Amino acid sequence: MNKICLVLFLLMIGQSLLAQHWIDYFVTPRGDTINRIDKQKFKQGPWSFHYEQVRGEPGFDEEGYFVDDKKEGVWKKYSLMGDLIANEFYKFGYRDGKQQYYTVLGDLLREESWKAVNPKNPYDTILVPDLDHPDIMVEKIIKHEAAEVKNGTWTYYNSSTGAVAKTEKFIFGQVDKGQITNLDSNRKITSNKDPLPPVKQIPKEVKQWDKTKKPKGGG
Repeated sequence: MNKICLVLFLLMIGQSLLAQHWIDYFVTPRGDTINRIDKQKFKQGPWSFHYEQVRGEPGFDEEGYFVDDKKEGVWKKYSLMGDLIANEFYKFGYRDGKQQYYTVLGDLLREESWKAVNPKNPYDTILVPDLDHPDIMVEKIIKHEAAEVKNGTWTYYNSSTGAVAKTEKFIFGQVDKGQITNLDSNRKITSNKDPLPPVKQIPKEVKQWDKTKKPKGGG
């Protein structure tokens, strides 16, 4: 009886301490405190969301970490059946770096690359051709208008074979048209920048002449 009273007392103390730090939270069956909201009404720490199917869009579960009401670090998405469908990485509350997306069967479907813009310093330096001397590259400071921009290589996979189906490269939100590759019908990677040379057609007369020059009897 004394042990039960002690456990209840400790639980009450724990709840009291939580209430001093968070105005709202949820305690999982394992005893983990998630979905915390501090006194500034900021989301903090580990969070979990559940979204039901809406207007044909599949539902999913999402879990990750908040810092001062902004997503930070690794976030994972799962189908309502519990299958991993996305690995995302956040910085300043926005996608940053490599993001991976999967089919419900677990096959890699797409890899994206993003850059999260620091809201306190939304500027970057890029190299551009000089207006008077196009063969000379000069530095230019740009200001990002969006909070996150496509930046880096995006890779798309054939969900049936796992082979690369397409790649494209972005530079601060702009697609680099010279860095787009597609998978042709012979399952070879071809590039818009460096296309494969055309196949040389051999005239019919030359083929016939080659046949007459080949030794007979196979010996």
